[in-house]
Amino acid sequence: MTSLARALALSIGQLRDPAIRRVLFKTLGLTLALFAALGWAASFGFQAALEWAGLADGSGWGALLAVIFALTAGWLLFRLVALAVLQFFAEDVVRAVEERHYPDEAALARTIPFAESLRHSTGATTRALLANAAALPVAGLLTPTGIGAPLVFWLVNAVLLGRELQDMVWLRYRTEATARAPLARPTRFLLGGAIAALLAVPFVNFLAPVLGAAAATHLVHRRMRSETL
Repeated sequence: MTSLARALALSIGQLRDPAIRRVLFKTLGLTLALFAALGWAASFGFQAALEWAGLADGSGWGALLAVIFALTAGWLLFRLVALAVLQFFAEDVVRAVEERHYPDEAALARTIPFAESLRHSTGATTRALLANAAALPVAGLLTPTGIGAPLVFWLVNAVLLGRELQDMVWLRYRTEATARAPLARPTRFLLGGAIAALLAVPFVNFLAPVLGAAAATHLVHRRMRSETL
């Protein structure tokens, strides 16, 4: 836990790094643009549905329903979309952390081709969607408890995020000789759990994906260093 706390502290301290801020603005901007496009498309869909039902009266109900839909989708899907977007810029975060803290290792890293990044991003998003969909029935049963449903989703996403954040760093160094994941499962779970919790906090959730990628960089490199000693 101490190593995770230190990794997060170092990541927060590097938020002022221009390279990190550029990634933060790009991921946030693209994520919000995607949800804006979703709301725009939904407004036409709701308006068409109202017209089909004979309820279109020019009162703006279609636009209102679209706004409610976009806000609800944003609350439910923000972490999935933000992390999917981050996959394309993760290398910039990892490189910025490596240049400051792990310059020797950075010289050995490979550049991940766009096709491979797309494949990993698609796979991560698909796993997240399927896992969260599978958790829905359990969460529904636990909704009356108040805490049960959020806890189920936190547990699911802690496992998923730990793996995806590790791979953002590890894939730059993975070879046949280093095919075993560098982070132990408890460490991955703690990392994923911390970021999943941050993603549930309004406004802080904008920073969470970048903080997660930066913290994973510290954890993976410290682990790889310890294995070479």
